[in-house]
Amino acid sequence: MRVLRIASVIGAALVVGACTEVIATGSEDAVTEGVSEGLARKGATTIESTVPPSSQGPAPTEEPVTTSAAPAPSSTTTVPATTTTTTEPPLAVHDAACVVEAQPGDSLGTIVTGRADEIVTGASLRAENGLADELIVPGQLLDVCVDNGLDDITGEQRLERNAAVVEAETVAAVTAQQAKLNELLVPYGFPEMPVDGISGPVTRRGLCATRLALGLPVNRSDMEPGSVEEQFLLATPALPIPPNVATDGRWIFIDLTCQVMLTGEGFDRLVHLFPTSTGEAGYETRRQERTRAFRYNPARNNGGWHNSSTYPVDIDNPLNGNMYKPLYFDRGQAIHGANNVPTSPRSKGCARLRPSHQDALVGWLGLDGPTGSRDRINATVTARGAYGLG
Repeated sequence: MRVLRIASVIGAALVVGACTEVIATGSEDAVTEGVSEGLARKGATTIESTVPPSSQGPAPTEEPVTTSAAPAPSSTTTVPATTTTTTEPPLAVHDAACVVEAQPGDSLGTIVTGRADEIVTGASLRAENGLADELIVPGQLLDVCVDNGLDDITGEQRLERNAAVVEAETVAAVTAQQAKLNELLVPYGFPEMPVDGISGPVTRRGLCATRLALGLPVNRSDMEPGSVEEQFLLATPALPIPPNVATDGRWIFIDLTCQVMLTGEGFDRLVHLFPTSTGEAGYETRRQERTRAFRYNPARNNGGWHNSSTYPVDIDNPLNGNMYKPLYFDRGQAIHGANNVPTSPRSKGCARLRPSHQDALVGWLGLDGPTGSRDRINATVTARGAYGLG
């Protein structure tokens, strides 16, 4: 190996200046190795090769050269601060997203306010969690996913719906039903009912009458919210004549199941729909099919009130004032006005109407005086159904 001593190199540098000595028999590696070897023999610190590692040749075998790495340039590295977040361990419940742990100061009201679901109310939370009142204590677990069919604390299936939610749905449904019943029935003389969301005998009588008119199964039951028949009711624009009721001429139809009376002319005109009270047990109103009414008594000498020879005032219900302007259709059974027209059968076989409704009935028939002529009355009476059907 050819070795250039550092003195020669320095001297040559002084003579040549800016020029570079070219050594024909060596490469850049040889130059670098020679300088390092010379420094090592003088006890000087070796210098680091400036030749990139990829261009360096094989290491010399005669005299190994120790190469020390130059100190790494000083630099400052900024390490971002680490933020530590403490998370509460999840609740040991079936569905943590549906369970709230009450904190100090919490009430059912504050928990309800924090829920976006409209069915989450104080009443529905009480029902969902079996609470007797509004009182809750810190640490108490509350199931806030109301009416989803599960106890979200334990995971057990709920066999019954949330009672408060069902009640709210029922009130809303009955309110809508009552409003629709008034829309359909009041134009025909049926008394307007309160729209209060509370079902009772009056609402059920209206529902029964509407089922009759729409050709649905006739009964006095409440109408289930969301049911097919409720959808049918709410979509009905006007009350039709019930199927198989109308006939030629003027007709009167008494429905014993619903305790209502309808009148009409021919097959295309419904005139009246009135509440009635028919014969009680033991004195039932007899069923009829197009029986011709045969006698009318206006009882002019007593303001229209006629005393029954069979059931005088002291035996019959004194609230009736006995019979107002009776219209007879089957022996002693008549349609007549009364001051008491309950929602159930209470008469001694007759069909009671309110006095104002009886006036409307005889006015429609054009009766202004007593008559025993079927042709003069010119109306048929049909009575069907049974109160015990619903």
